[in-house]
Amino acid sequence: MAPKLVLILVFVVDLIAFGLAVAAEQRRSKATVVTDSEKSYNYCVYDSDIATGYGVGAFLFLLLSQAILMAVSKCFCCGRSLGPGGPRACALLLFLFSWLTFLIAEACLLAGSVRNAHHTRYRNMFFDRNLSCETVRKGVFAAGAAFVLFTAVLSELYYVYYAKAARSSGAPPYGEAPAVGMSSYR
Repeated sequence: MAPKLVLILVFVVDLIAFGLAVAAEQRRSKATVVTDSEKSYNYCVYDSDIATGYGVGAFLFLLLSQAILMAVSKCFCCGRSLGPGGPRACALLLFLFSWLTFLIAEACLLAGSVRNAHHTRYRNMFFDRNLSCETVRKGVFAAGAAFVLFTAVLSELYYVYYAKAARSSGAPPYGEAPAVGMSSYR
């Protein structure tokens, strides 16, 4: 019962992170160059900055999802030893790949959010005729959303194989004494 509850909880949190990353891609800032009333300089006018909030939200929800899985599975390396065999090997590989995709997704979401929040104020037009209204590149949040999806799939599979390997473990949990006969030898 508990593994299913964890899987459902992690799936919902990952789904929210994916939705926020897609929303951030659709609502990223766009800029237009506007000339002031005296025509002495141009400046950038940015539309809504809500994509930064969506990106940070996706970042935090994905972080929460990974934290839940690592707390429940004791980060794969702590706690009881897992039973030998295929499920343990698959769990190890999925653990490594889920962390790799997690780090890429977090980097995309964080970089997109920071870049989206950065707004160029203005530049004097006497010296430089090129005004750069910097915005986040198209596809940064989409890449983050794709890696959120990859992380969700890999981490769910990791937990399934981890639970399977933990069930097949024959070692007693910490704190329990092994059954040893203490009778005299005759």
